[in-house]
Amino acid sequence: MPYTSSGDEDTRSVTSRKSQLSHMSTYSSSVGGSDSAAARQDHLSPTVGKREEANVVRARCLVAFILLLATAGVATAANLLVKQQERNDFENKFAGYATQILTVSRARANQLFDALDSFASSIGAQAAAEHALLNTSWPFYTIPEWSVQAQKFAQLTGIDNPTISVSPIVQEDQKDAWNSYAAKHNPIWYQESVENEGYTEHTAEELIQLTVPFIHFYDPENGFQPTPVSQPGEVYPLFQTYPIGLFLGLPLMLTNADGRLASPQTSEIAQISRVIRRPTLGFTIDPNTETKLIASQIVQPIFDGANTGSKGRNIVASIVVRLPWMDYFKNVLAEGEDGIHVVIESSCPKLPDDIELSERKQNLTESDRYIVTYQLDGPNAVLLGEADLHDPEYDDLVGSDILVDLDIDQSQLPEGSCVPVLTLRVYPSTEMEESLKTNNDIIYTVVVVVIFAFTTLVLLLYDFLVGRRQRTVMNRVVQQDRIVSDIFPTAIRDRLYENQAKQMMKGNDAEADGGPLGLDETFYDRSNTIGSAPLADLFPSVTVVFADLVGFTAWSSAREPHHVFILLETIYGAFDNLAYRHSVFKIETVGDCYVSAAGLPEPTDDHAVVACRFARDCLRKMKDVTLKLEVALGPDTSDLNLRTGIHSGQVTAGVIRGQRSRFQLFGDTMNTAARMESSSEQSRIQISQVTADLLKEAGLASWTIPRTIKMFVKGKGDMQTYWLRKSCRSTKPGASELISGSCIPEEEAETEECSERTEEDTNGIEGMNKTERLIEWNVEVLASLLEQIVRSRGGAVNQIQTLSDTEKKIGVGGKTVLEEFTPVIPLKRFDTEKLERHQRTTNSNVGEEAKSQLRNYISTISGMYPDNAFHNFEHASHVTASVKKLLARIVNTDDRNGLTASIPTDNVVDLVDLAGHSYGITSDPLTQFTVVFSALIHDVDHPGVPNTQLVKEKSRWVRVYKKSVAEQKSVDIAWDMLMSDEYAELRACIYQTEEELLRFRQLVVNTVLATDIADKELQALRKNRWEIAFPNADSATKSSADNVESEDRKATIVIEHLIQASDVSHTMQHWHIYKKWNERFFRECYHAYREGRADSDPSTNWYKGEIGFFDFYVIPLAKKLQSCGVFGVSSDEYLNYAMANREEWIREGEALVHKFLTGYNEK
Repeated sequence: MPYTSSGDEDTRSVTSRKSQLSHMSTYSSSVGGSDSAAARQDHLSPTVGKREEANVVRARCLVAFILLLATAGVATAANLLVKQQERNDFENKFAGYATQILTVSRARANQLFDALDSFASSIGAQAAAEHALLNTSWPFYTIPEWSVQAQKFAQLTGIDNPTISVSPIVQEDQKDAWNSYAAKHNPIWYQESVENEGYTEHTAEELIQLTVPFIHFYDPENGFQPTPVSQPGEVYPLFQTYPIGLFLGLPLMLTNADGRLASPQTSEIAQISRVIRRPTLGFTIDPNTETKLIASQIVQPIFDGANTGSKGRNIVASIVVRLPWMDYFKNVLAEGEDGIHVVIESSCPKLPDDIELSERKQNLTESDRYIVTYQLDGPNAVLLGEADLHDPEYDDLVGSDILVDLDIDQSQLPEGSCVPVLTLRVYPSTEMEESLKTNNDIIYTVVVVVIFAFTTLVLLLYDFLVGRRQRTVMNRVVQQDRIVSDIFPTAIRDRLYENQAKQMMKGNDAEADGGPLGLDETFYDRSNTIGSAPLADLFPSVTVVFADLVGFTAWSSAREPHHVFILLETIYGAFDNLAYRHSVFKIETVGDCYVSAAGLPEPTDDHAVVACRFARDCLRKMKDVTLKLEVALGPDTSDLNLRTGIHSGQVTAGVIRGQRSRFQLFGDTMNTAARMESSSEQSRIQISQVTADLLKEAGLASWTIPRTIKMFVKGKGDMQTYWLRKSCRSTKPGASELISGSCIPEEEAETEECSERTEEDTNGIEGMNKTERLIEWNVEVLASLLEQIVRSRGGAVNQIQTLSDTEKKIGVGGKTVLEEFTPVIPLKRFDTEKLERHQRTTNSNVGEEAKSQLRNYISTISGMYPDNAFHNFEHASHVTASVKKLLARIVNTDDRNGLTASIPTDNVVDLVDLAGHSYGITSDPLTQFTVVFSALIHDVDHPGVPNTQLVKEKSRWVRVYKKSVAEQKSVDIAWDMLMSDEYAELRACIYQTEEELLRFRQLVVNTVLATDIADKELQALRKNRWEIAFPNADSATKSSADNVESEDRKATIVIEHLIQASDVSHTMQHWHIYKKWNERFFRECYHAYREGRADSDPSTNWYKGEIGFFDFYVIPLAKKLQSCGVFGVSSDEYLNYAMANREEWIREGEALVHKFLTGYNEK
């Protein structure tokens, strides 16, 4: 009961509570007539001077500007200082590298020439010694152990891979003899070099075959073929070379090649060396390489004695050393010391190889000097090009030195000849500077900015906290003022303020916990109430209205919690708006009862008329709201009704000071009004004699109809009560609000809706019948699941114009639906992060055409349901609602592969991947859609009798299906219709691939077949599959993520039990719902018996049969739902309702069966 009683007078008190609806502030602003939200806020709202506020804003801007300038200045200075430090470190490091390169390079040059001088002296001495002993002389001399001596010399140079050759001087008259000598002695030194060098690519004999047996040159005009030297004069053949395989890149050995003609640079250098009798050098390009290999050619004369500098000695041969500069600079730097540019510049001109010597001497220009640039990267050198390619940006950091200066008097040289002075310059590069750069400048800048930003944030936080404190105090004042105005009438509120002002005058703290609104500690402390006047008033004439929602308790048992509150907020919000329009004071809502009063806090003479008008408007609004909500909240919503009671009299109203104080009403009027409501009937308004008399006094006696029986009221005895007639609101301009004297008779009003509806109302939801509203609800549910399917694919929907081969094969070929059953359906598990991202960003609109096809499909399905008492479209929608509820209640108790569950929105089953707990059921939106879809179609074209009766009747469907006849027929009918061309876009939303199509089909088959609970063989198989999937209670709550087949097995059997529980969900819901559907099922079975389609009278065993049904099917099924650990609190809820309904059936079942039978016979 929405009231309490105390004492002998049975006084009832109702505690006024703050409304939870969004309409609270709108409603509360109407109380008291002149009270408005603005007036209440103005009552205590402090004013802030505009000038002071402007000064604060300017000060904030100034501080922010100064901080911004300081941040920019300090950050820039830090950045520049760090960059300068890095530049200094770079220059110092380069200076060290440059010194190292110059020192090592100069040392290597000195070492090279010293070793070359010693090598030439050694060879000259050996030749002189053999001449004395063996009478041998140049050019007919072969250096013994040539490869050994050359290798030792190469080691002394400290340079990798130098090329060393001996070029004797052969006079004109010695050419033939030289050819014979070379042919005789080549095999000797070949064999010796092959053995000493470990050369394996060719044998000495093969090298002899490659040797040209005459002095030759390579003619460029004849494909570089070896050509005999025909010009007169001495020649300089290259005889002995090291290493032996050096020249095998050419077609023939260079042995016996004329060094003058084969290499003009070598010939010129040799001539200069003979003139100055000293070593000379020059640049050369190796013709044996695909890319330019720039080297220096060094010619060291060999004299006919050991003393190379002695005058009077003849030059008999030359040592020719070819030194690649890349090898020269190897290992100068260590690994990691990269990006150094080395520029080698010759003081002599650069001469092309294909110009004769005489011609070259006539075309010398200073701009043609040899200049090459190398980049040193650690121990390696890379040629950059034949020019000075260093970065001019680093000119000021150059390090230079003379690399080679032979100190030769250029005047002694032949005309046009030149012995170069080699200069070495070292530069850094951008690559080197970048490699040495750090992020310190950025780090220091960021640190400075962060420090200033943190300081700024601290200041802003301080400013924000101060401002928030001021706003909080102000908001608290305004909010408390609004709350007080909502809870208390204007007079009471003003008295609260006055009392607080008096306390402040006496020196009490104005900043107590409750603030300056009279709600401080002294207000809640009951000890302070002694001796002070209470806040109470007597209202001698008011009318109290009690309005209770009939059927709400049963309806809420089948709904999700957020749906319950959507209903209450919508209905009570509508009532609040009506109360605002009628100036009715809302007292409170107690559960599903709405309590209000007219005539207070501002007394009015027409309070009874106002209350009755308000009650009638609430009754009409209730119907309108529930009709609209049925589309959103599902079946039976429109069946909710309002039961209203009204009584008039005096009440005592006031505030009992203490915790959670409220404005309360006391008196016999409250008790009587509550009795009027409890003894009233749904969709009717019962009023007391006092209220009826007030209506008569107002000239509205036609509004009342006396009840034929008197009502017994506790403490009052028998009372004459009245029904308040229903009437319609006039829509004609200028008409009064109620049409007096033309009220609809109460008997008609009970069955007729208001006749004066607008065209918009008729065409809208209000104009729909129950089936049409259920169709719209099913459309919204399935459309929301379709959106999730599309979203899981990334929003892509490819239109399917014609049926694929796979679609055409399904359901044909003589294979029945039952034969398609499989114990394990492989479910798809999505990548949870990808799915979550798609849910946030993907446009998942299924399209108007697809939704239109869905609506048409569901509408057609609804028409295929026969007008059975139980197996009808309304029951299919009831099963769908249960499936939707169970899917929404699946909870995440295992975070593996789980998405974060969001707050469910209306008609949307949230996607939560619980592969570790729900066995993947909720990770696949197609699975959810299919289960809901199957619930909708599972009883299509149901014959109204069980399968056993169809078998007895030898229906034509029995010949096709043998067993589970009704279920298989439903699948085939629904599937064939879905496959028609008019649903192509709908199918494209459901599945896009063959794998999705087959999974959709298999889920439909298994889910619908699971509703056949009468087949003992199928039930036994299903029980065995459950025991395999869940062998014990512990395993039911665990999931093996490594065993996908086990997860799929559990998911398949859980889905089947989910649809079974939903098919009989009325047995596991509120007693009134169970009683309603049980009566319908009884009527269907009894009707079949009366039609001769049942062997026995169901009424004779219905009572005991229901008990057995609870014991052997419903309660065990509810326990399975609980044991699998998937459905959260719903499993406990279903089990509790099942056991409670069984106990209630035991008490009332026999009487109900008699009532069912009587009701059937009467109809």
